[in-house]
Amino acid sequence: MQENKQENEQEVIDPKENEELNEKETESANEQTVEAEGEEQTELNQLQEEKDELQNRLLRLQADYDNFRRRTQKEKEADRKYRSQSLVEELIPVLDNFERALQVEIEGDAAQNLASGMKMVYSQFQAALEKEGVEEIPAEGEEFDPHLHQAVMQVEDDNFESNVVVEQLQKGYRLKDRVIRPAMVKVNQ
Repeated sequence: MQENKQENEQEVIDPKENEELNEKETESANEQTVEAEGEEQTELNQLQEEKDELQNRLLRLQADYDNFRRRTQKEKEADRKYRSQSLVEELIPVLDNFERALQVEIEGDAAQNLASGMKMVYSQFQAALEKEGVEEIPAEGEEFDPHLHQAVMQVEDDNFESNVVVEQLQKGYRLKDRVIRPAMVKVNQ
């Protein structure tokens, strides 16, 4: 019985002590919770920063891709637009020679027939070049433009205003909006 009494005495705990013990346990649990929440918040902040960085990288990558796509599309359009430039550059001297041949005075019926055939071929040749977008650069009577004309001489002529093309020495050509060969001209001072 005495043992039971001792056990009962040990089991009886002062309510104040129990309350203090509970408070300490609660404070300890609260501190652990606060620490865990702080660690979780730090981890959340790191994950948010990582997510933001990845999102920014994705946006930059998307913008780079869009720029690349636009640039290649423009290059393809330019390639299509000027695909015949090298051929036109080779054919312009042939066109010049045709024009020189047609300026020769012709005598006799056989020569007239030959000249007539040459004029037809020349017309077809010009039509084919025009179909590709080749056009002659206007020169005589136009104001001198260094982008379209190459001045090889300057003259003084009262019939023309200053800085106006007086005479065209060699025709100039452009393919669509690109100058293939500027016109060689005489310009009034």
